[in-house]
Amino acid sequence: MKTIEEQILELKKQHGAVILAHNYQLDEVQAIADFTGDSLELSRKAANLSEDVVVFCGVHFMAETAAILSPDKTILIPDPNAGCPMADMVTAEQLRAVKAEHPGAKVVCYVNSSAEVKAESDICCTSSNAVKVCESLGNEQIIFVPDRNLGSFVAEKLNRKIVLYNGFCPTHERIRDVDVIAMKQKYPGAVVMAHPECSKPVRDLADELLSTGQMCHYAQASEKTEFIVATELGINYRLRNENPGKKFYPANPDRAVCPNMKKITLEKVLWSLQGMKERVTVPPDIAERAVGCIQRMLEI
Repeated sequence: MKTIEEQILELKKQHGAVILAHNYQLDEVQAIADFTGDSLELSRKAANLSEDVVVFCGVHFMAETAAILSPDKTILIPDPNAGCPMADMVTAEQLRAVKAEHPGAKVVCYVNSSAEVKAESDICCTSSNAVKVCESLGNEQIIFVPDRNLGSFVAEKLNRKIVLYNGFCPTHERIRDVDVIAMKQKYPGAVVMAHPECSKPVRDLADELLSTGQMCHYAQASEKTEFIVATELGINYRLRNENPGKKFYPANPDRAVCPNMKKITLEKVLWSLQGMKERVTVPPDIAERAVGCIQRMLEI
């Protein structure tokens, strides 16, 4: 009897497929993936892959972004119900209403948004390049959607006013400043790495504000051996694997779990490859407008 992992590898070879996994995925899903990374890393990878089939282990907007960038490829998501609450907080109609209140403003949309929202935006960003993207717009007025926390982080870094949409990541909101303070007291020598999706009280306690990909690079390069990690728990699998001599302490090990990121299992990856489903597509009229928004980000 072949293991699930062996069956996945066979089907992957048979279909000429590649498996991408976000840093928040289950440990075993990250282990079977060809590439793991944050949104920017996976967006770039999906755009440059030679494989015709991409199994995207993440949430729906990520697979949607890959489908926009590679319309001729088959983009599969093992669980189509793996959504993003933050992305669902803003619709194209709601964004149009905000744009009407600020005529002439440039819209920067976080990659954690739907294709329809991207189609209404001027440029996309991720947590790792949001500051650079907004900086590229010069003195233009900026509307930032949907994450108020990442947007306020950018405003602080650039020392400028930004119109912030009132969206947020429920998982990062569950990480509290008291959690970080307690961990700092327990591990006084540890570096606090926090995701910019965290609330301002948590961000103010951090030594480093980093995307998940940046956390991985920072931990590898740092001479420090202890880290408090204020983001979704899934990142700790990669951090520990890549840094066996270092210790990583989740800021909130009980509550910082994204249920949507945990919906994809090895069984679902197998079923996805067996039935070549669920395929993610974007209507051509929306994709045509959204692709420019994404490409402008990738060019920066």
